[in-house]
Amino acid sequence: MATLYFHIPFCKRICSYCDFYKVGAIELVPRVVEQMHKELEERQTFVAERRLSSIYFGGGTPSLLSAKDIESLINHASQLFDCSAVTEITLEANPDDITAEYAEALSRTSVNRVSLGIQSFDDRVLGFMNRRHTAEEAERAVRILRAVGFDNISIDLIFGVAGFGDDHLGESLRRAVALNVEHISAYHLTVEQRTRLGVMMRKGEYTPVDEERSEMEYLAVHKVLSDAGYDHYEVSNYAREGRYAQHNSAYWRGVEYLGIGAGAHSFSGDSRVWCTSTAKEYAEGKLLYEGEQLSVTDHMNEYVMTSLRTSRGIDLQYISTLFGEEHARRIERGAESWLATGMLQRTDNRLVIPAEHFLLSDAIIESLFV
Repeated sequence: MATLYFHIPFCKRICSYCDFYKVGAIELVPRVVEQMHKELEERQTFVAERRLSSIYFGGGTPSLLSAKDIESLINHASQLFDCSAVTEITLEANPDDITAEYAEALSRTSVNRVSLGIQSFDDRVLGFMNRRHTAEEAERAVRILRAVGFDNISIDLIFGVAGFGDDHLGESLRRAVALNVEHISAYHLTVEQRTRLGVMMRKGEYTPVDEERSEMEYLAVHKVLSDAGYDHYEVSNYAREGRYAQHNSAYWRGVEYLGIGAGAHSFSGDSRVWCTSTAKEYAEGKLLYEGEQLSVTDHMNEYVMTSLRTSRGIDLQYISTLFGEEHARRIERGAESWLATGMLQRTDNRLVIPAEHFLLSDAIIESLFV
């Protein structure tokens, strides 16, 4: 099965750390939604698989769309694809967009999972990030969604933020756990060059946390959420009662996906294509794309990268069958030093990074690349 992704590149305010494609011209939303219907129609055959397992609205700020627009895109997808196996339809949302009226309207659509970009429960940190909401508004958004019947809520948190003392992360984790949501994504703050935070760093106005602090905060997140009953199933993701993010899990398994919208990426199994149009060009129907054909080596490295970031790890028998026995043996040889230190563990034909060592996954993965 394939997955479907709608990219909504609009933001009322640009966060200081965000490097995703986004614009502030929200007056373009109606024309962009109209064009998304056209692109969906025209590009439906990019993925060979006609059955969908999940639909995801990401951004940007998808909660700037009306419930009517959201449902119209879902309905259009169901006319073009077999959606009988779709178990998860996610909408990313800013907490301050979740009013009682909007949540009620959203509950009448096919959306059954909401992912809230909370990032922190410290108003000082939220101000530093240039977020639109307060900690109180974030908690209120969860309560509003619960009140209208949403039983699958995810929240995003960011750790590794310098300059706010030792207690702000612990308080954010405490308040996150108290909300009893089904899923939490916790990301380490990355300073991207093309962001306001990147400019601040170049000017000497911001100094990122050091490696020791990064590891300490990562382990704190892991312990608090694990102790609260969350399964640490991917480097940055925690779920209760098996409520894993189905859409993202499909990405990590190498499933085909169709991306619709300005800045959206698509993957057909052997090629990757992305829309390079600006939101304005997209609204005008000027759809521009770039792409790349993936080699066997690309496939192999991508499998290693995505799989080792999860609690399932990599399957050496799968590698041997799909890519050749020599590749499997080469990875076994490359893994020996990591196995000796305990950074990697082997069970039968699987190599897994223990969750407490996920922070080092990039170094381990890179060492195993072809």
